[in-house]
Amino acid sequence: MEKDNRRKETLESFDKLLSIMDELREKCPWDKKQTFQTLRHLTIEETYELADAIIENDSQEIKKEVGDLLLHIVFYAKIGSETSNFDMKDIVDSLNEKLIRRHPHIYSDAVADDAKQVSENWEQIKLKEGRKSTLEGVPKTLPALVKAYRIQDKARGVGFDWDNIEQVWDKVEEEIEEMKFEIKTGNKDKIEQEFGDTLFALINYSRFIDVNPETALERTNKKFIRRFQFIEQEVLKQNKDMREMTLEELDKIWDEAKKLEL
Repeated sequence: MEKDNRRKETLESFDKLLSIMDELREKCPWDKKQTFQTLRHLTIEETYELADAIIENDSQEIKKEVGDLLLHIVFYAKIGSETSNFDMKDIVDSLNEKLIRRHPHIYSDAVADDAKQVSENWEQIKLKEGRKSTLEGVPKTLPALVKAYRIQDKARGVGFDWDNIEQVWDKVEEEIEEMKFEIKTGNKDKIEQEFGDTLFALINYSRFIDVNPETALERTNKKFIRRFQFIEQEVLKQNKDMREMTLEELDKIWDEAKKLEL
């Protein structure tokens, strides 16, 4: 009964959101002038803000940012309805149909015993839906690191992958050696190519140790920022100029930050 009441309340809240969007689109000067194109960069920004909140594991901030993204979905649906291209019902109906179609192990007689099999089935279904390539679904504008991870994951979904983790690490070492060789030759273009190949191989390895490389790198970014800002604060307390200090002096403060687990 409590679950049913919560579902009813949720539907009422969503209906209120749709009504608010109608009113804002009609009366607010800013909302009235927005288009798919003007909202695009704002949606990307909101997505990154959600990603930040997830990295920080801040549930309240996650809730807020998910709400901001939901607003954008409702906004796009409203704009689509004004040109009779699609509305919120069309969006939800299309999504429902896709979820049922792509989960035949739930809604039909297909078998999937684990998440890996589900993912492989998903890629096969997408190809049957008309995609000419498994990699078509990877957005062109994704950041390169995220794109590499998605490309590899999708290739894995159709069976194009290494057999074991040792092979993957051997490939990492091979690419590092090739990069070292090109660094010695001094050919900038080939150095860049080999550096890219090394990164790609490391990202591949991350999949085999169940680490998301984007999340791992962003955690390191945040850690570096915290420790670097600690150095800045300590240098300021000493009335010194960081540019005039030795690397040994700065490293000593860095070690203090590490001890504090910053």
